[in-house]
Amino acid sequence: MSPVNFVYLASVLFAIGAATVLLRRNAIIAFMGVELMLNAANLTLVSFSRMIGEINGQIMAFFVMVVAAAEVVVGLAIIIAVFRARQSISLDEPSELKG
Repeated sequence: MSPVNFVYLASVLFAIGAATVLLRRNAIIAFMGVELMLNAANLTLVSFSRMIGEINGQIMAFFVMVVAAAEVVVGLAIIIAVFRARQSISLDEPSELKG
């Protein structure tokens, strides 16, 4: 399979993730969309790394996965804190916590 096909797949996955983040109001679903976008970026990095024949893209993808794991921990902690405060995980609720 050609690496170009993987780039096409990554662009479709990124578009689905972006649409999920922009259209959904549930924080967990939007969070999953962000993770899908990060995985699409990883697939692109690995595909271009394979096309060029160097390992730099794969190393960058590894670091993106490490940052994504840290983001999951912090993001879920924030979502749980908002849920405990408001009993809702809607993305419109945290703006009401300012005052």
